[in-house]
Amino acid sequence: MKRSFFHALVLLSLTSGFVSIQTAGAQAAKSGVQEFDPQAFPGQVVDDVVVPVPSEVFSVLDKLGEPNWQQEIRKIDLAKTGDRTRLALQFGMTVAEGFVAVQAEDKETVKDIGRDVIDLATGLGLIKSVRPHAQAILDAADKGDWSSIRKEFDQTQKTVRDTMEQMKDADLSQCVSIGGWLRGTASVTSVVAKNFSADRAELLNQPMLVEHFIGSISKMSSSVKDHATVSDISKGLKNILAKMEGAVDGFTKDSVRDIGKTSDSLLDSIKAAK
Repeated sequence: MKRSFFHALVLLSLTSGFVSIQTAGAQAAKSGVQEFDPQAFPGQVVDDVVVPVPSEVFSVLDKLGEPNWQQEIRKIDLAKTGDRTRLALQFGMTVAEGFVAVQAEDKETVKDIGRDVIDLATGLGLIKSVRPHAQAILDAADKGDWSSIRKEFDQTQKTVRDTMEQMKDADLSQCVSIGGWLRGTASVTSVVAKNFSADRAELLNQPMLVEHFIGSISKMSSSVKDHATVSDISKGLKNILAKMEGAVDGFTKDSVRDIGKTSDSLLDSIKAAK
C-alpha cells in the first residue's frame, strides 16, 4: 500500500466524520489515489479515526507470510491493583493478547486470558456486562471455535468502551483503546522484524492514529493524564510518532525494532504497579 493512500484514507476519516472504511476507500479512489484494497489496511472508525482491528491486521500478516504466532504469545503477569486507570490499560492489553492467542490457536492460553478478562472487568465494576462475553470465550475455546472467539474478543472490548462512556468514563475508555493498540503494535513489530519486508512494515504506518491518542491524553482529566503510567505512555507515543513521521521513504528494520522496544517498555509499565 502506498503511503499517500494511507494518509488520504485517514484524512478522509477525520474530515468526513464517522465514515466506513469502504466509503473512505471509494472517496479516495475518486480523488485519484491508489485503488482501495480492503485487505491493505483493515480497521474500524473510532472517534473519527481509523483504528486497526487486531484480528484483521494479524490476518493480513498471515497473508504476507506465515508468522509463528505461538512464539508471539506473552505470559501476562498483572500486578494486583485497584487503580482503575491501570486496570483499563491492562484490559485493552489483555484483550489484544487474546487475539494473539487465537492466531496461535492456543486453547489453554485463550482460557487463561478469558479468566483474566473476568478479573479485570470485576476490578473495573463491569463484570455484569462482560461476563457473557468471557463465558462465551471459554465455551468456544473448549470447542476450538476460533471464529467465535475472535468475535467475542471484539465485542468484549466494544462493550467495555461503550459501558465506560455511558458511565461518563470516556478517559478510561480511551485507555482501553491505547492499551490494546500498544500490545497489537508490539506484536506486529515482532512479526515484521523477524521476516522484514516494506509491505509488512506499512501496517505500522499509523501517524494520525498516534497523534489522536496523544491528543486524547492531553484532553483527559488531571487525575488520568497525570497518572505516572499515562504520562509515560504520552512520552512514548511521541517517540513512536517521530519514528513514523521520519520514515519518509518507508520503514527500515531498525525503525520497526525501535517502535517495538518503545511499545514493550510501555506495556511493562502498564503491567507493573507503581
